[in-house]
Amino acid sequence: MKLISWNVNGIRAAIRNGLLNWLDETDAYVVCLQEVKAFKNQVPELNDNNLKGWHVEWNAAEKAGYSGVITLSREKPLKTEYGFGREEFDREGRVLFQEYKQFYLYNIYFPNGQRDQERLDYKMNFYDVYLEHAQNLRSKGKAIITCGDFNTAHKEIDLKNPKANEKTSGFLPIERAWMDKLVNTGYVDTFRIFNKEAEQYSWWTYRFGAREKNVGWRIDYFFIDQEHVPLVKNAFIHQHVKGSDHCPVGIELTV
Repeated sequence: MKLISWNVNGIRAAIRNGLLNWLDETDAYVVCLQEVKAFKNQVPELNDNNLKGWHVEWNAAEKAGYSGVITLSREKPLKTEYGFGREEFDREGRVLFQEYKQFYLYNIYFPNGQRDQERLDYKMNFYDVYLEHAQNLRSKGKAIITCGDFNTAHKEIDLKNPKANEKTSGFLPIERAWMDKLVNTGYVDTFRIFNKEAEQYSWWTYRFGAREKNVGWRIDYFFIDQEHVPLVKNAFIHQHVKGSDHCPVGIELTV
């Protein structure tokens, strides 16, 4: 079973760039999209009636053209929640939480902290609320899988120019320390189980020909609780797939 996550940086642009063909061709069981920047009624191509073979759930931001996530699945999940029940976070449409027979799945577009200290504080609070929510599931016995754009590169290996970005949000000590906390709490970065190599990135700025030069960051992840790591058969980054400033990342499960 394959799960894929992709920050599409605008669902309407992604459709113009071939997203529907990509969906037709993928063998994924679940596809999680972030930063869709649209309301559901603006994208008739992505409703259940027009998109055969997929169950589609949306969580759009209140603000037009901003944030938002979509989860497409081959079967309807047992349960879907649209956020954490915290209005200050839920209004930005950043979370779809679903329960399937085999696992829990978070599709999250984590906040970017670059604008100012207030947004950095917002990001860090969001991180903590997410982790508390996940921890409340640990006793349930199912795998807990979190995917999406975390907006933080964890280690120096996860971006091209770590020294130059030590004071840049996305690689600040406080953000990296939270990623350490996530790991120390018992969640595993699935990609690094299988690939220890440098220059494995999932996002590149549109400027300076960064993608062609592979000057990027790995900020898109799949994490799983350590108890269920044996379910993960493979993890991958599809750098060859274009259509956004991010590329798809994913995992294969044995279930």
